[in-house]
Amino acid sequence: MSGRLIALAILAISSTAVDARDFTDAGGRVVDVPDVIAVALPAGPPAAVLLYTLAPDKLAGWVNEPSGAAAAFLTPQSVALPTYGRLTGSGGDANMEVVLQAKPDIIIDVGTVNPTYIDLANRVQEQTGIPYILIDGSFEKSGETYRLLGELLGEEARAEVLATYADDTLAQLATTLAAVPADQRPSIYYGRGDEGLETGLSGSINVEILEAAGATNVAAAAGKGGLTDVSLEQILAWNPDIIIAARGSFAEAAKTNPDWSSIAAVKSGAVYVAPSLPFGWIDSPPSANRLIGVRWLQELFYPDAVDIDLAADTKAFYSLFYDVDLTEAQVGKLVGGALPTAH
Repeated sequence: MSGRLIALAILAISSTAVDARDFTDAGGRVVDVPDVIAVALPAGPPAAVLLYTLAPDKLAGWVNEPSGAAAAFLTPQSVALPTYGRLTGSGGDANMEVVLQAKPDIIIDVGTVNPTYIDLANRVQEQTGIPYILIDGSFEKSGETYRLLGELLGEEARAEVLATYADDTLAQLATTLAAVPADQRPSIYYGRGDEGLETGLSGSINVEILEAAGATNVAAAAGKGGLTDVSLEQILAWNPDIIIAARGSFAEAAKTNPDWSSIAAVKSGAVYVAPSLPFGWIDSPPSANRLIGVRWLQELFYPDAVDIDLAADTKAFYSLFYDVDLTEAQVGKLVGGALPTAH
Protein backbone atom coordinates (compact mmCIF):
# COMPACT_ATOMS: atom_id res chain seq x y z
CA MET A 1 0.00 0.00 0.00
CA SER A 2 1.32 3.45 -0.91
CA GLY A 3 2.05 6.06 1.77
CA ARG A 4 -0.88 8.12 0.53
CA LEU A 5 -3.17 5.11 0.66
CA ILE A 6 -2.02 4.30 4.19
CA ALA A 7 -2.80 7.85 5.29
CA LEU A 8 -6.24 7.67 3.75
CA ALA A 9 -6.85 4.30 5.37
CA ILE A 10 -5.95 5.73 8.78
CA LEU A 11 -8.44 8.53 8.15
CA ALA A 12 -11.10 5.98 7.21
CA ILE A 13 -10.39 3.94 10.33
CA SER A 14 -10.68 7.01 12.55
CA SER A 15 -14.08 7.83 11.03
CA THR A 16 -15.57 4.40 11.63
CA ALA A 17 -14.05 3.05 14.81
CA VAL A 18 -16.17 5.16 17.21
CA ASP A 19 -19.27 3.62 18.77
CA ALA A 20 -18.72 0.31 17.00
CA ARG A 21 -20.92 -2.75 17.45
CA ASP A 22 -20.38 -6.35 16.44
CA PHE A 23 -22.14 -7.70 13.35
CA THR A 24 -21.87 -11.30 12.18
CA ASP A 25 -22.06 -11.52 8.39
CA ALA A 26 -23.01 -14.42 6.11
CA GLY A 27 -19.41 -15.60 6.06
CA GLY A 28 -19.40 -16.01 9.85
CA ARG A 29 -17.08 -13.01 10.19
CA VAL A 30 -17.62 -10.86 13.27
CA VAL A 31 -17.09 -7.29 12.11
CA ASP A 32 -17.06 -4.07 14.12
CA VAL A 33 -19.49 -1.70 12.40
CA PRO A 34 -20.54 1.85 13.37
CA ASP A 35 -23.72 2.25 15.40
CA VAL A 36 -24.98 4.73 12.83
CA ILE A 37 -24.25 4.09 9.14
CA ALA A 38 -24.77 7.09 6.86
CA VAL A 39 -22.77 6.07 3.78
CA ALA A 40 -22.57 2.53 2.41
CA LEU A 41 -20.43 1.55 -0.55
CA PRO A 42 -21.44 -1.46 -2.69
CA ALA A 43 -18.61 -3.85 -3.56
CA GLY A 44 -20.42 -5.20 -6.63
CA PRO A 45 -23.56 -4.72 -8.76
CA PRO A 46 -25.93 -6.92 -6.63
CA ALA A 47 -25.11 -4.86 -3.53
CA ALA A 48 -25.68 -1.62 -5.46
CA VAL A 49 -29.21 -2.72 -6.40
CA LEU A 50 -30.04 -3.83 -2.86
CA LEU A 51 -28.74 -0.60 -1.33
CA TYR A 52 -30.62 1.49 -3.88
CA THR A 53 -33.89 -0.30 -3.18
CA LEU A 54 -33.50 -0.30 0.61
CA ALA A 55 -31.67 2.90 1.52
CA PRO A 56 -31.02 5.14 -1.52
CA ASP A 57 -29.97 8.05 0.70
CA LYS A 58 -27.12 5.90 2.06
CA LEU A 59 -25.87 4.62 -1.29
CA ALA A 60 -22.40 6.11 -1.84
CA GLY A 61 -22.42 5.51 -5.58
CA TRP A 62 -22.65 2.96 -8.37
CA VAL A 63 -20.39 0.12 -9.39
CA ASN A 64 -21.34 0.64 -13.04
CA GLU A 65 -22.60 3.99 -14.31
CA PRO A 66 -26.29 3.68 -15.28
CA SER A 67 -26.76 3.81 -19.04
CA GLY A 68 -28.97 6.46 -20.61
CA ALA A 69 -31.69 3.86 -21.18
CA ALA A 70 -31.49 2.65 -17.56
CA ALA A 71 -31.60 6.20 -16.16
CA ALA A 72 -35.24 6.56 -17.20
CA PHE A 73 -36.09 3.74 -14.75
CA LEU A 74 -34.23 5.23 -11.77
CA THR A 75 -34.70 8.35 -9.65
CA PRO A 76 -32.81 11.41 -10.96
CA GLN A 77 -30.95 11.85 -7.67
CA SER A 78 -29.64 8.28 -7.81
CA VAL A 79 -28.51 8.63 -11.42
CA ALA A 80 -26.37 11.61 -10.38
CA LEU A 81 -24.36 9.52 -7.88
CA PRO A 82 -20.67 8.88 -8.68
CA THR A 83 -19.35 5.59 -10.07
CA TYR A 84 -16.62 3.80 -8.11
CA GLY A 85 -16.18 0.51 -9.97
CA ARG A 86 -16.12 -3.03 -8.63
CA LEU A 87 -14.09 -3.78 -5.50
CA THR A 88 -14.02 -7.58 -5.73
CA GLY A 89 -14.92 -10.42 -8.03
CA SER A 90 -14.13 -10.79 -11.71
CA GLY A 91 -13.27 -7.50 -13.39
CA GLY A 92 -12.50 -5.65 -10.14
CA ASP A 93 -11.61 -2.14 -11.27
CA ALA A 94 -12.24 0.22 -8.35
CA ASN A 95 -9.65 2.89 -7.60
CA MET A 96 -8.99 2.30 -3.90
CA GLU A 97 -7.72 5.82 -3.28
CA VAL A 98 -10.97 7.25 -4.69
CA VAL A 99 -12.96 4.76 -2.60
CA LEU A 100 -11.18 5.84 0.59
CA GLN A 101 -11.68 9.51 -0.21
CA ALA A 102 -15.44 8.86 -0.33
CA LYS A 103 -15.15 7.87 3.39
CA PRO A 104 -17.87 5.20 3.40
CA ASP A 105 -18.89 3.94 6.84
CA ILE A 106 -19.14 0.42 5.50
CA ILE A 107 -18.65 -1.73 2.40
CA ILE A 108 -21.43 -4.18 1.48
CA ASP A 109 -20.91 -7.22 -0.75
CA VAL A 110 -23.93 -9.32 -1.77
CA GLY A 111 -23.83 -12.58 -3.70
CA THR A 112 -22.06 -15.91 -3.42
CA VAL A 113 -20.46 -16.55 -0.03
CA ASN A 114 -17.53 -18.97 -0.12
CA PRO A 115 -13.89 -19.07 1.08
CA THR A 116 -12.72 -16.99 -1.91
CA TYR A 117 -15.09 -14.12 -1.16
CA ILE A 118 -14.42 -14.37 2.57
CA ASP A 119 -10.71 -14.02 1.88
CA LEU A 120 -11.32 -11.04 -0.41
CA ALA A 121 -13.48 -9.39 2.24
CA ASN A 122 -10.78 -9.84 4.86
CA ARG A 123 -8.10 -8.45 2.58
CA VAL A 124 -10.07 -5.35 1.50
CA GLN A 125 -11.07 -4.65 5.10
CA GLU A 126 -7.45 -4.97 6.24
CA GLN A 127 -6.16 -2.74 3.43
CA THR A 128 -8.78 0.00 3.81
CA GLY A 129 -9.75 -0.14 7.48
CA ILE A 130 -13.40 0.05 6.41
CA PRO A 131 -15.80 -2.60 7.81
CA TYR A 132 -16.65 -5.04 4.99
CA ILE A 133 -19.84 -7.12 5.25
CA LEU A 134 -20.73 -10.22 3.20
CA ILE A 135 -24.42 -10.97 2.62
CA ASP A 136 -25.84 -14.12 1.00
CA GLY A 137 -27.50 -13.09 -2.27
CA SER A 138 -29.30 -16.34 -3.10
CA PHE A 139 -32.81 -15.88 -4.48
CA GLU A 140 -34.54 -18.05 -1.88
CA LYS A 141 -33.13 -15.84 0.89
CA SER A 142 -34.37 -12.56 -0.58
CA GLY A 143 -36.57 -11.75 2.41
CA GLU A 144 -33.88 -12.73 4.91
CA THR A 145 -31.37 -10.61 3.02
CA TYR A 146 -33.51 -7.49 3.27
CA ARG A 147 -34.13 -8.00 6.98
CA LEU A 148 -30.42 -8.52 7.66
CA LEU A 149 -29.41 -5.46 5.65
CA GLY A 150 -32.17 -3.43 7.28
CA GLU A 151 -30.87 -4.34 10.74
CA LEU A 152 -27.32 -3.40 9.70
CA LEU A 153 -28.30 -0.02 8.24
CA GLY A 154 -30.98 0.91 10.76
CA GLU A 155 -33.68 0.64 8.08
CA GLU A 156 -35.78 -2.10 9.66
CA ALA A 157 -39.22 -0.72 8.72
CA ARG A 158 -38.44 -0.30 5.02
CA ALA A 159 -36.65 -3.66 4.98
CA GLU A 160 -39.70 -5.41 6.41
CA VAL A 161 -41.91 -4.04 3.60
CA LEU A 162 -39.51 -5.29 0.91
CA ALA A 163 -38.91 -8.59 2.69
CA THR A 164 -42.67 -9.21 2.93
CA TYR A 165 -42.97 -8.60 -0.83
CA ALA A 166 -40.18 -11.14 -1.39
CA ASP A 167 -41.80 -13.69 0.92
CA ASP A 168 -45.17 -13.24 -0.80
CA THR A 169 -43.54 -13.69 -4.22
CA LEU A 170 -41.88 -16.94 -3.18
CA ALA A 171 -45.11 -18.22 -1.62
CA GLN A 172 -47.04 -17.39 -4.80
CA LEU A 173 -44.38 -19.19 -6.85
CA ALA A 174 -44.68 -22.28 -4.66
CA THR A 175 -48.44 -22.30 -5.22
CA THR A 176 -47.95 -22.15 -8.99
CA LEU A 177 -45.38 -24.95 -9.06
CA ALA A 178 -47.60 -27.18 -6.93
CA ALA A 179 -50.20 -26.97 -9.69
CA VAL A 180 -47.85 -27.76 -12.60
CA PRO A 181 -46.63 -31.37 -13.00
CA ALA A 182 -42.91 -31.84 -13.63
CA ASP A 183 -43.50 -33.15 -17.16
CA GLN A 184 -45.23 -29.89 -18.10
CA ARG A 185 -42.30 -27.67 -17.18
CA PRO A 186 -40.01 -26.41 -19.97
CA SER A 187 -36.33 -26.85 -20.70
CA ILE A 188 -34.55 -23.51 -21.08
CA TYR A 189 -31.39 -22.14 -22.59
CA TYR A 190 -30.35 -18.69 -21.34
CA GLY A 191 -27.89 -16.95 -23.66
CA ARG A 192 -25.80 -13.91 -22.76
CA GLY A 193 -23.88 -11.63 -25.09
CA ASP A 194 -24.52 -10.76 -28.73
CA GLU A 195 -23.83 -14.35 -29.83
CA GLY A 196 -25.70 -15.97 -26.95
CA LEU A 197 -22.91 -18.44 -26.29
CA GLU A 198 -22.31 -17.46 -22.66
CA THR A 199 -24.61 -19.03 -20.09
CA GLY A 200 -24.80 -20.20 -16.49
CA LEU A 201 -24.02 -23.71 -15.27
CA SER A 202 -25.88 -25.59 -12.54
CA GLY A 203 -25.56 -23.67 -9.28
CA SER A 204 -24.75 -20.37 -10.95
CA ILE A 205 -26.37 -17.45 -9.12
CA ASN A 206 -26.83 -15.84 -12.56
CA VAL A 207 -29.47 -18.37 -13.62
CA GLU A 208 -30.83 -19.67 -10.34
CA ILE A 209 -34.33 -18.23 -10.86
CA LEU A 210 -34.79 -20.43 -13.95
CA GLU A 211 -34.73 -23.53 -11.78
CA ALA A 212 -36.58 -21.69 -9.01
CA ALA A 213 -39.37 -21.14 -11.55
CA GLY A 214 -39.48 -24.87 -12.25
CA ALA A 215 -37.64 -24.94 -15.58
CA THR A 216 -34.73 -27.19 -16.49
CA ASN A 217 -31.58 -25.24 -17.33
CA VAL A 218 -30.17 -27.30 -20.21
CA ALA A 219 -26.66 -25.97 -19.53
CA ALA A 220 -26.71 -27.80 -16.19
CA ALA A 221 -25.71 -30.84 -18.27
CA ALA A 222 -22.29 -29.20 -18.69
CA GLY A 223 -21.64 -29.24 -14.95
CA LYS A 224 -21.68 -26.99 -11.90
CA GLY A 225 -20.16 -23.56 -11.53
CA GLY A 226 -20.75 -19.98 -12.64
CA LEU A 227 -20.85 -18.45 -16.08
CA THR A 228 -19.26 -20.34 -18.98
CA ASP A 229 -18.93 -20.29 -22.75
CA VAL A 230 -20.65 -23.05 -24.72
CA SER A 231 -20.76 -24.02 -28.39
CA LEU A 232 -23.69 -23.93 -30.78
CA GLU A 233 -23.24 -27.69 -31.19
CA GLN A 234 -23.90 -28.15 -27.48
CA ILE A 235 -27.06 -26.05 -27.63
CA LEU A 236 -28.26 -28.01 -30.68
CA ALA A 237 -27.77 -31.24 -28.72
CA TRP A 238 -29.61 -29.86 -25.67
CA ASN A 239 -32.50 -28.76 -27.95
CA PRO A 240 -34.30 -26.50 -25.41
CA ASP A 241 -38.05 -25.79 -25.49
CA ILE A 242 -37.45 -22.08 -24.83
CA ILE A 243 -34.52 -19.74 -25.44
CA ILE A 244 -34.22 -16.60 -23.33
CA ALA A 245 -31.80 -13.97 -24.60
CA ALA A 246 -30.17 -11.41 -22.35
CA ARG A 247 -29.82 -9.14 -25.40
CA GLY A 248 -32.16 -8.46 -28.27
CA SER A 249 -29.31 -8.82 -30.76
CA PHE A 250 -28.88 -12.48 -29.81
CA ALA A 251 -32.64 -13.15 -29.96
CA GLU A 252 -32.76 -11.74 -33.49
CA ALA A 253 -29.75 -13.82 -34.53
CA ALA A 254 -31.26 -17.02 -33.10
CA LYS A 255 -34.50 -16.38 -35.00
CA THR A 256 -32.86 -15.63 -38.35
CA ASN A 257 -29.57 -17.57 -38.48
CA PRO A 258 -30.15 -20.93 -40.25
CA ASP A 259 -27.59 -22.54 -37.92
CA TRP A 260 -30.10 -22.21 -35.05
CA SER A 261 -33.18 -23.19 -37.03
CA SER A 262 -33.35 -26.86 -36.00
CA ILE A 263 -33.68 -26.09 -32.27
CA ALA A 264 -37.16 -26.76 -30.89
CA ALA A 265 -37.42 -23.28 -29.35
CA VAL A 266 -36.61 -21.60 -32.66
CA LYS A 267 -38.97 -23.81 -34.67
CA SER A 268 -41.87 -22.99 -32.31
CA GLY A 269 -41.04 -19.29 -32.09
CA ALA A 270 -40.22 -19.55 -28.36
CA VAL A 271 -37.27 -17.13 -28.33
CA TYR A 272 -37.71 -14.24 -25.90
CA VAL A 273 -35.72 -11.29 -24.61
CA ALA A 274 -35.32 -10.85 -20.86
CA PRO A 275 -36.32 -7.37 -19.64
CA SER A 276 -33.19 -5.50 -18.66
CA LEU A 277 -33.99 -1.95 -17.49
CA PRO A 278 -32.67 -0.62 -15.24
CA PHE A 279 -31.45 -4.11 -14.27
CA GLY A 280 -31.90 -7.55 -15.82
CA TRP A 281 -34.85 -9.60 -14.57
CA ILE A 282 -32.77 -12.83 -14.53
CA ASP A 283 -29.29 -11.49 -13.77
CA SER A 284 -27.08 -8.47 -14.62
CA PRO A 285 -27.03 -8.36 -11.71
CA PRO A 286 -28.71 -11.24 -9.82
CA SER A 287 -30.46 -9.15 -7.19
CA ALA A 288 -33.89 -7.83 -6.14
CA ASN A 289 -34.85 -7.43 -9.83
CA ARG A 290 -35.39 -11.20 -9.88
CA LEU A 291 -38.52 -10.77 -7.76
CA ILE A 292 -40.38 -9.27 -10.73
CA GLY A 293 -38.41 -11.57 -13.04
CA VAL A 294 -39.83 -14.72 -11.48
CA ARG A 295 -43.37 -13.39 -11.89
CA TRP A 296 -42.66 -12.86 -15.60
CA LEU A 297 -41.23 -16.38 -15.93
CA GLN A 298 -44.38 -17.90 -14.43
CA GLU A 299 -46.49 -16.00 -16.98
CA LEU A 300 -44.16 -17.18 -19.75
CA PHE A 301 -43.89 -20.82 -18.66
CA TYR A 302 -47.38 -21.52 -17.28
CA PRO A 303 -49.87 -19.04 -18.80
CA ASP A 304 -52.80 -21.38 -18.10
CA ALA A 305 -51.85 -22.09 -14.49
CA VAL A 306 -51.30 -18.57 -13.14
CA ASP A 307 -53.42 -15.48 -12.73
CA ILE A 308 -50.79 -12.77 -13.05
CA ASP A 309 -51.35 -9.26 -14.42
CA LEU A 310 -47.75 -8.69 -15.45
CA ALA A 311 -48.24 -5.05 -16.43
CA ALA A 312 -49.83 -4.20 -13.07
CA ASP A 313 -47.25 -6.25 -11.17
CA THR A 314 -44.43 -4.50 -13.04
CA LYS A 315 -45.76 -1.06 -12.16
CA ALA A 316 -46.20 -2.03 -8.51
CA PHE A 317 -42.69 -3.49 -8.28
CA TYR A 318 -40.99 -0.47 -9.86
CA SER A 319 -42.92 1.91 -7.63
CA LEU A 320 -42.08 -0.01 -4.45
CA PHE A 321 -38.47 -1.02 -5.13
CA TYR A 322 -37.17 1.66 -7.53
CA ASP A 323 -39.41 4.62 -6.52
CA VAL A 324 -40.43 5.31 -10.12
CA ASP A 325 -43.91 5.38 -11.66
CA LEU A 326 -43.83 3.67 -15.03
CA THR A 327 -45.83 4.86 -18.02
CA GLU A 328 -47.69 2.40 -20.22
CA ALA A 329 -45.02 2.96 -22.86
CA GLN A 330 -42.26 2.03 -20.41
CA VAL A 331 -44.07 -1.15 -19.40
CA GLY A 332 -44.47 -2.00 -23.07
CA LYS A 333 -40.77 -1.40 -23.66
CA LEU A 334 -39.86 -3.72 -20.79
CA VAL A 335 -42.03 -6.72 -21.67
CA GLY A 336 -42.44 -6.20 -25.41
CA GLY A 337 -40.16 -9.07 -26.43
CA ALA A 338 -40.52 -11.09 -23.24
CA LEU A 339 -43.84 -12.82 -23.96
CA PRO A 340 -45.50 -14.45 -26.98
CA THR A 341 -46.73 -11.86 -29.51
CA ALA A 342 -50.35 -12.96 -29.19
CA HIS A 343 -50.23 -12.65 -25.39
